[in-house]
Amino acid sequence: MSRFYTQDHEWIDVAGGEATVGITDYAQGQLGDVVFVDLPDSGRAVSKGGEAAVVESVKAASDVYAPVSGTVTESNPALADDPSLVNSAPEGDGWFFKLTLSDASELDGLMDKAAYDAFVASL
Repeated sequence: MSRFYTQDHEWIDVAGGEATVGITDYAQGQLGDVVFVDLPDSGRAVSKGGEAAVVESVKAASDVYAPVSGTVTESNPALADDPSLVNSAPEGDGWFFKLTLSDASELDGLMDKAAYDAFVASL
């Protein structure tokens, strides 16, 4: 499995043509306490850079963008009952949705862990 990052602070784990998407620890730290998430329905087509989900915290509501284009296969049911998983496990159990990639070449523009860490350090 390979993990990639976006400049909008999403991560994507890719295994074959399937991927899991969430927000980074940096992003959840900027948001503060997450109180609600609005996740995409299965079967929804998402486009790279397009709005895919919404995360609401005590500070603000923010869009979560699709790192790549594809079709949503599953949203994380645990977040409906416990949106704070986004804070406690943003890069694990707090994932947002899974999708089937429509164009794997879109991964080429994303960052690896070292590049993302350098990007965050420059902010």
